[in-house]
Amino acid sequence: MTTTKPRKHWIDHWEPENAAFWAATGKRIAHRNLWFSVFAEHIGFSVWTLWSVMVLFMDPRYGFSAADKFLLTSTPTLIGAIARLPYSWAVARFGGRNWTIISALLLLIPSIGAAIVMEPGTPLWAFLLVAALGGVGGGNFASSMTNINAFFPERAKGMALGLNAGGGNLGVAVIQLLGLLVIATAGTGAPRIVLAVYVPLIVLAALCSALFMDNIASVRNDKKAMREIIGDAHTWVMSFLYIGTFGSFIGYSFAFGLVLQNQFGRTPLQAAAVTFLGPLLGSVARPAGGRLADRVGGMRVTFATFAGMAVLTVILIVASNTGSLALFTTAFIVLFVLAGVGNGSTYKSIPAIFRTKAEAAIAAGADEATEMRTARKRSGALIGLAGAIGALGGLFINLAFRQSFLDTGSGVPAFAGFLAFYGICFLLTWAVYLRKSDAPVSERGLALAGARV
Repeated sequence: MTTTKPRKHWIDHWEPENAAFWAATGKRIAHRNLWFSVFAEHIGFSVWTLWSVMVLFMDPRYGFSAADKFLLTSTPTLIGAIARLPYSWAVARFGGRNWTIISALLLLIPSIGAAIVMEPGTPLWAFLLVAALGGVGGGNFASSMTNINAFFPERAKGMALGLNAGGGNLGVAVIQLLGLLVIATAGTGAPRIVLAVYVPLIVLAALCSALFMDNIASVRNDKKAMREIIGDAHTWVMSFLYIGTFGSFIGYSFAFGLVLQNQFGRTPLQAAAVTFLGPLLGSVARPAGGRLADRVGGMRVTFATFAGMAVLTVILIVASNTGSLALFTTAFIVLFVLAGVGNGSTYKSIPAIFRTKAEAAIAAGADEATEMRTARKRSGALIGLAGAIGALGGLFINLAFRQSFLDTGSGVPAFAGFLAFYGICFLLTWAVYLRKSDAPVSERGLALAGARV
């Protein structure tokens, strides 16, 4: 008689919805995987946004214009957005723990590459190549969220995914804080200190993942769910709205310091002293947006968020035209906060859409277990797809700033474009989800309010 030897770090039996299993072993294992996943994803976000810091070290000796630097920050944004789709599928192919190890080690390539090229006289194409390699850090979010989603029961996913996403987003603020510290103490001639800090952290993240994380054997790709959501108009509406929320967060994270330098003549140290505040507060606001959505409805929060973002963009245009640095900086930081709130409320709304559709089908006589299982699979697929599409907003923002400074030497035309986009998001949210006078207020009524889609 042959027996199958248990595979180390592979979990063959996983029932998080079983209360007894969850209390006895599931909760402890899930939370252990969550914290080490947050650590690895946090480092991934830092490497993804590395060039928002590196460009602050590029003094006139490098010979790059503002447009060149915006192109440099646009490149990892694009690659990171593209990487999110295969990264979300990789969890089922390799296992969550195994892929976290691989994805962490991949971060060594752009980090070591940056240490090599950060010299005056290096051609722009070399910087663009290394920046493109840094895009792999953007993919970590998708694989991390997919992995953690499988560990937690439905009743605890909001908290778990919020912590996972918020902890990852904080990587943007942390690397910018480190950049500030290095510029303040060692000057703009020492960018390699930043990289000397992150290379061992990357190795540590991979090592911790190898030692303390697990793979769930039952996790498998559901290609049918992806095909089904592609044909659902809610998919494209929510992805478009996520461009406005997360795209703004990541795009402004890359661009904030450059805008301060080129529009207000701030030194690298002066710019770095405030740029970290936006990503920091925006990251903290993300789980708050999810909790607020629980109370008053996801699309109501998203609707108010876009209204606020439009108003703040008007203030940014006024501050730019009047040369008011204090007003500009304050409005930009508050804009980050609203983008963070919108990230949380928009993502929170995705499961509500499919859950409410499932409840409508159940009321019409469909099997409850089947419909709820389908709703979970479709919402998981849309979370991955919307995350990839939303990240493209960061690319659009940096390209818009690049063209704006090329044409006018100011960011005002770019802000005018963002204002128009937020207006479209505002109207779209109202038209699809809030227009009916009898629209339910609760999350559970969200999809019915948007049934016309």
